[in-house]
Amino acid sequence: MPVRLNHTLVAAADSARSAAFVADLLGLGPPRPFGSFQVVEVANGVSLDYLGTTGQIEPQHYAFLVSDDEFDEIFARIRERGMDWWADPMKHRKGEINHNDGGRGCYFNDLDGHFLEIITVPYGGWD
Repeated sequence: MPVRLNHTLVAAADSARSAAFVADLLGLGPPRPFGSFQVVEVANGVSLDYLGTTGQIEPQHYAFLVSDDEFDEIFARIRERGMDWWADPMKHRKGEINHNDGGRGCYFNDLDGHFLEIITVPYGGWD
């Protein structure tokens, strides 16, 4: 069997709140509890397993490949919520989206400071 990513842990101040926020923002199903985790499933069988912590959260980066229609829907929710977004990971191009590799993309923060990204074309294109 080829190696595949199955899940990753996401630290959160309030795992239920953060998991629900991301699931709703991305248009995914509601999180499901699994032990101490709140699990958000994405379409390719990978899950984001939110775990509550009282310690300091080191922000991580999570990128999601989405269709053009999904990008429009997610981006509309970002704007409706009054969230900031950037076209670049260095946060120099606030309020813009990028058109890298012929697609569209943007970066934004979740409730815990994790840096999320939505892109319509993977880096390097579809080759």
